[in-house]
Amino acid sequence: MDQNFTIPKFRLPAIIGEIGKRLPQWPHTLTLIAGLNVALKMKLLPESELTALEDKLFSIHVLDTGGKATFTYRDGLFRPLFQVTREPDLAFAANLSAFLQLVARQEDPDTLFFNRELEITGDTELGLIVKNMLDAIEWPSLPHIPLLHR
Repeated sequence: MDQNFTIPKFRLPAIIGEIGKRLPQWPHTLTLIAGLNVALKMKLLPESELTALEDKLFSIHVLDTGGKATFTYRDGLFRPLFQVTREPDLAFAANLSAFLQLVARQEDPDTLFFNRELEITGDTELGLIVKNMLDAIEWPSLPHIPLLHR
């Protein structure tokens, strides 16, 4: 990622979240699951930690878009959950900008959490395992594309 580019803190207008939470949520879940499973296949996630995720229920809620994804990890794959019958073992909630900053490694989960920009609820030990997994990911370098680096 371009070192000069930073993702600003922003919050989308409330109307977007109101509309978003009324839309089907399965596209968010399937997109996230596809990305997580690609990360598994690329061996970006530490295999030694994955057993702790087995049969745990996870929820990610993007507050200002109204999007929510619920999933589990079972038999070596992340799997979507469309009907949730219990509370998640671990849930994350934040605005889109905080999640983008987290993925871009512009901010770490601890900073976002202590600045009250990332809400984490559920199993504390599981939360630490997931945090350490995120910290351990070595993102592959993207090729230099002149159009993107002006």
